[in-house]
Amino acid sequence: MKCPYCGTKDTKVIDSRPANENNSIRRRRQCEKCNKRFTTYEKVETIPLIVIKKDESRVPYDRTKIESGILKSCHKRPISAKQISDTIDEIETEIFNKEEREIPASVIGEIVMDKLQALDPVAYVRFASVYREFKDINTFLQEIKKIL
Repeated sequence: MKCPYCGTKDTKVIDSRPANENNSIRRRRQCEKCNKRFTTYEKVETIPLIVIKKDESRVPYDRTKIESGILKSCHKRPISAKQISDTIDEIETEIFNKEEREIPASVIGEIVMDKLQALDPVAYVRFASVYREFKDINTFLQEIKKIL
């Protein structure tokens, strides 16, 4: 594993333990050159998942798109990085547990909204406003009334 600090390829594992409900392995590593420590995660490689977008085009599943949407929704909210990471892991687990090779983006969006609603109502409304393309304030109010 290459050191993220100095780029050296010589690193050693100093600790290894299960993570994410035994779905991955967390490894603490130390660089042999600069002695800095960092963490890596190993996951089982899964079947490639294809996302079917609104326009019926198909793209490979990309975790960073979910991360980006959730990070924007949770911006300046009292939500820890661990809570965000755990939420993304839960979403991804739910998606892959469906055991489908193709999944509509709308299904992923609904899963994300369910998890965000449980995490933080403001983050949920922020995400929903973009995802559901709110056109006016009345649509916002209707969504907020559902929460209340």
